[in-house]
Amino acid sequence: MLTIIIPTYNEAENLRELLPQIQWATEILVVDSFSTDDTVMVAQEYHARVLQRAYTGPADQKNWAIKQAAYEWILILDADERLTKALEREIRTFVQNPDPTYDGYWIHRQNYFMGKKINYSGWQGDRVIRLIQQTKCRYNNKQVHEEIEDTGNIGRLEHSLEHYTYKDMEHFIAKMTRYAAWSAEDYLAKTPRVTFYHLWFKPTFRFFSHFVLKGGFMDGKVGFIISVIMAWGVFLRYVKIKEMQNL
Repeated sequence: MLTIIIPTYNEAENLRELLPQIQWATEILVVDSFSTDDTVMVAQEYHARVLQRAYTGPADQKNWAIKQAAYEWILILDADERLTKALEREIRTFVQNPDPTYDGYWIHRQNYFMGKKINYSGWQGDRVIRLIQQTKCRYNNKQVHEEIEDTGNIGRLEHSLEHYTYKDMEHFIAKMTRYAAWSAEDYLAKTPRVTFYHLWFKPTFRFFSHFVLKGGFMDGKVGFIISVIMAWGVFLRYVKIKEMQNL
């Protein structure tokens, strides 16, 4: 018995690709933030249970969704993620004989951007805890890169999720702008004063980290683009903090 939870807002296009892959799940629960496209219609077409709730943040939304699941074991997916056949087989085998000694499981994510598989650029170590026990796992209270609080035994699945995180450059920039605003909320209390260090050194080091230390140059032009935009996101975070402090 397994519930798959998918938080959504205007994800009709992604749901048309994802939902046919997961019809084997005992329950599909789409938690929607009042989409204005066909998200709800598509979800219902593929027999998902749809609940709508105003969005206050990723951790709060997912924690609320976890409580609504009908089954103890839950797989949480973003609409832009896809199961490989190997991962699907691994999860379905697990569901038939779950191991209660683990509270949850790490799953590695293989990222794609601009039609290219990204092997470096700081994305090569991307992993998330997504297969969890309902009564034992909750997200920490972060607006960006929220994570399951690791309070027990966490295992690791062998196979990877595919993550098509950005549709195109416009989507990437819009998402980074949104994340910068959310990240500013997380960092505001830690940053009593925004200085040249925050506005120049930290973005510069972020670029250097992604492009050189984490091998972005081996992803070619796409790795360079990723590194620049990740650095720009750090710069924008501190611009947002400066703006909040001047209110």
